[in-house]
Amino acid sequence: MSERSGGLCAGRVVVVTGAGRGLGRAHALAFAAEGARVVVNDLGVGLGGDGGSAGPAREVVREIADLGGEAVVHDGDIATADGAASLIGTALEAFGRLDTLVNNAGFLRDRMLVNLEEDDWDAVMRVHLKGHFLPLKHAAAHWRAEARAGRPPLARVVNTSSGAGLLGSVGQGNYAAAKAGIVALTLVAAAELGRYGVQVNALAPAARTRMTERTFAEAMAAPGAGRFDAMAPANVSPLVVWLGSAASDGVTGRVFEAEAGRITVMEGWRPGPTDDAGARRSPAEAGETALRLLADAEKPQRVYGSA
Repeated sequence: MSERSGGLCAGRVVVVTGAGRGLGRAHALAFAAEGARVVVNDLGVGLGGDGGSAGPAREVVREIADLGGEAVVHDGDIATADGAASLIGTALEAFGRLDTLVNNAGFLRDRMLVNLEEDDWDAVMRVHLKGHFLPLKHAAAHWRAEARAGRPPLARVVNTSSGAGLLGSVGQGNYAAAKAGIVALTLVAAAELGRYGVQVNALAPAARTRMTERTFAEAMAAPGAGRFDAMAPANVSPLVVWLGSAASDGVTGRVFEAEAGRITVMEGWRPGPTDDAGARRSPAEAGETALRLLADAEKPQRVYGSA
């Protein structure tokens, strides 16, 4: 697992947020297996963001070390400016560089909209959307400085969205809105940061984690012995590692789904049927036009959990 292994990420330094369990842990281990040195960030909070412990992050660092790799713990809150700055600082202090940022941290507070409290909305927005923005901002500032100093990086960012953010999910209005915002943030970051040698992509994974095994218990259940575990988090990590490597040159501003052995390039909003009257319509005329255009448009995908 060392740089001498000649892996896909040999010599790269990778930061993974929320890396103490689930998908983040799988990503950290997969990057280390390809020769990367890893900063393992995790607050060790409960499923709803309560409590906290550095234990999960330390355990992942130990696993990487036991397999011959290099990793360090960061247990700061990446949804604060100081925590995000120290996250990037940890990579630079421990390893002298930063090549890849994987934004993955998050938790759930699921409620139907009429029961969703303001605190539940704010907490989920904070950890997912703000927790993507701040590490990205501080990493980008470092890479911009490197580029301006004549050291253009081959930098990569992999953001974590969700099928809920792409299609919606009943009972997850806060989570779906945050994950949809992450897609928009990804597109903007890719457009703004390309000049500095930074590529930014997003992933909508489907895997068994603390967040999914309760909400989708039947679909996420582990199979019997000897059968392919389609929902294992490690199935998603190979695409994340490739996107975080120099080998993904030219791939930016894209959104992927990854599940089991399947990888899908997601295609977002594009103009569909249109009609230009060349003048202002009455409300009735606007309605007639809208209904005619809808008859020619593709049917929307079903929202997760809808009847």
